[in-house]
Amino acid sequence: MSLHLPSRRVVRQVTALSSSNPSLPFLIPYFQRRTIWIFKGKDKEAKAMVTPKNPLTEEFLKRKPKLPQQVRGDLASSSIFEDEEIAGPKPKQIGIGEDGEGKGAPTARNPETMAAALDPDPEARKRWERKMVIREIVKRGRLSKAQLLKRQERELLSKSHDFQTSVKKLVPLAKQITGKTLEEAIVQMRFSKKKAAVDVREHLVHAKHEAIVKRGMGLGGKTVFPSVKIQTKDGKRVKVDDPTRIYIAQAWCGKGPYTESPDFRARGRIYIMKHRTTSLTVVLKEEATRIRLHNEREEKEKNKKVWVQLPNRPITAQRQYYSW
Repeated sequence: MSLHLPSRRVVRQVTALSSSNPSLPFLIPYFQRRTIWIFKGKDKEAKAMVTPKNPLTEEFLKRKPKLPQQVRGDLASSSIFEDEEIAGPKPKQIGIGEDGEGKGAPTARNPETMAAALDPDPEARKRWERKMVIREIVKRGRLSKAQLLKRQERELLSKSHDFQTSVKKLVPLAKQITGKTLEEAIVQMRFSKKKAAVDVREHLVHAKHEAIVKRGMGLGGKTVFPSVKIQTKDGKRVKVDDPTRIYIAQAWCGKGPYTESPDFRARGRIYIMKHRTTSLTVVLKEEATRIRLHNEREEKEKNKKVWVQLPNRPITAQRQYYSW
């Protein structure tokens, strides 16, 4: 067993024992008390250890003038909108002198080097340009039927996000709204008992707003339009009062990503359940398109020739006399 006795304390106690009235204070445990004077030497050492200064930082601080006292609402010193006077002069661009040209001005771009990416097959480009010029001369600036319809009739393709349902459950809803006007389809989805009908209705409302803002559809005609009765592609009769009314021309579904989870069954079997997602895409058009399609079908039916069992046509590839 040893006692915690500092050397100076031991010497003082030995001196006290040699006197006439000895005491035993050295047997009492001694706890050393530290004061702020103990760390006086460490502070001097810490002041002596100075971190090395960065010459670039020192140069920047010398060159940058001191900012005035910042006022509330003023820009910070690190703001990118700081004035040029405070930020200092801009650094010169590499290779450009004060006159703009300088000795180390950058070289001009080499067209041959850029052609490797911009024009990898020049012969094919020339053939394509020649083909386009010939086509333009032959057409004499006339547009095709598809190009004319794109200019005259408006349409919008809108694809939804992925719904938490399968294609098998969403396809019946897509078939239900196809061919109906947009307002009628929204009403049908509002009162449908299907769980996915809520998502379909939200997407139809979004597609309606998108068609009005982006394409200007469904804003009403400027002139008075007499109501007409047309027949749709599926044989239904529809009365049209406004040629700008929006209807759903097409609607289809697409598979999306799915997640898997275990399905614990009897006798220790584990199956895999797939939580599928499906998207809905609709094509919105105006009633003017459906009126044109109806008129084209009527014109085609009217121009169709009457079928006869024995048409009056010349006999070819036969002899002019009997073969027996």
